[in-house]
Amino acid sequence: MCVCVCVCVCVCVSRCRGCMSWLPSSFAWGNFCVLAVGVWAIAQRDSIDAVLMFLMGMVLTILTDIVHFGIFYPLNEYAVENRFRFSAGMAILSLLLKPASCFFVYQMYRERGGDYNVNFGFPSVSRNREAYQSIDQQDESSGPANPFNQAQDSKPAVRTY
Repeated sequence: MCVCVCVCVCVCVSRCRGCMSWLPSSFAWGNFCVLAVGVWAIAQRDSIDAVLMFLMGMVLTILTDIVHFGIFYPLNEYAVENRFRFSAGMAILSLLLKPASCFFVYQMYRERGGDYNVNFGFPSVSRNREAYQSIDQQDESSGPANPFNQAQDSKPAVRTY
C-alpha cells in the first residue's frame, strides 16, 4: 500500500507541476503527503494516531500554504492567463476549505476515543472532585475522634491515614 501511495504522489506531483508553475514543488509535496496520511487514517478505522497525524498535517499545510501564497504569488506576470487564474483559484479554495476539514477530522479523532489535552507545564486548578476521598468521615472503631484525648483511654489507638 505504501508503495502505491508513493507512486501516486510522484505522478500527481509531476502532473500538477505543469499547471501550477508559479508554486514551488514543496507545495504539492506537502499537500499530497498529507493526503496520503489521510488515506491511511481513513483505511485504519481503529488507529487514533493516524487521525492525529492527519490533523497535525492539515494544520501544518494551512500554515505553509499561507507562506507559499505570500511569497510566490506573482503580482502581474501571469494574471492574464486562464490557466494561472484557475490554478490560483483552486489553490486558494483548497486553503479556505482546510479549516472545515480540520474540524471534521477533529470530530473523527474524538469519535475514535482520542482526547487531546494541552499541558504546558503550568499548575492548574481542577474542579473534578470525584476521585478524592473525604477525610471528614473516619471509621469510629479506628480510634478516638480527638487525638489529644488519648490520655483518657487506657490503650493508645492506631491512627489510619
